[in-house]
Amino acid sequence: MITSLFHVALGGALGASLRYLTNVAVMRTLGPGFPWATLAVNVLGSFAMGVLVVVLSHKGGMRLAPFLMTGVLGGFTTFSAFSLDVITIWDRGEPGLAAVYVLGSVILSLVAIMIGVLVTRGVFA
Repeated sequence: MITSLFHVALGGALGASLRYLTNVAVMRTLGPGFPWATLAVNVLGSFAMGVLVVVLSHKGGMRLAPFLMTGVLGGFTTFSAFSLDVITIWDRGEPGLAAVYVLGSVILSLVAIMIGVLVTRGVFA
């Protein structure tokens, strides 16, 4: 139990650091306005989750799931930042853009996890 907790904490620190670096890079590249960084980490994280769930199950690596899936991807993706982004856009008086962001985030993340699963299953087929 303690070992798994340590792995989750270590992975969470790594994932959160990667999310921070993504936010900095996207802000420098695209500037403020639309929360592209949060959208990107949630879509990329969903894709990675799809890949990992297949790879780890095929390779008997589920012992790595606490570190990779709960820790790294849990720290990398973030629903709380997504929620804050939605409210921020709404409060700016742009409810239509907030709705586009919600739908885009959910749909793109679901598509990403499906692609991750399908592509990775194809590799192991």
